[in-house]
Amino acid sequence: MKARSRRTPGRLTELAGLQRGPRIRVTVDGREQDAYVGESVAAVMMADDDLELRSTIGGAARGVFCGMGACFDCLAIVDDVPNTRTCVTWAKDGMVIQRQCGAGEP
Repeated sequence: MKARSRRTPGRLTELAGLQRGPRIRVTVDGREQDAYVGESVAAVMMADDDLELRSTIGGAARGVFCGMGACFDCLAIVDDVPNTRTCVTWAKDGMVIQRQCGAGEP
C-alpha cells in the first residue's frame, strides 16, 4: 500500500472539477478566516485541520459524527446562538462562530 502524504494545513483550493462558491469572511474563535458560500459551518471550522468542534463539560472532544444533524456532536455558538448544529448550517459572510463547551446556554 502506498503511504499517504500529509497535506499542508489549509483548505483545498484547486481540485480537478471543483468549483467553489464566492469567498466570504467569517470569524472562528476570534480569528477571521476565509470560507466559501456553500460550505457548512463544520467544514469552515475544520478547514485548518482542527477536527474538535466542541468539548463536553468533562473535556472530551467532539466533532462531526453523523454529518446530517441527527447526533448533536457538532454543536457550536453561531452568531450568539448556542447549540447550533454546524454540519447543517451554511456559512454566511460576517458570521461569528465559537467553539462550545458543554451543552451551552439555552
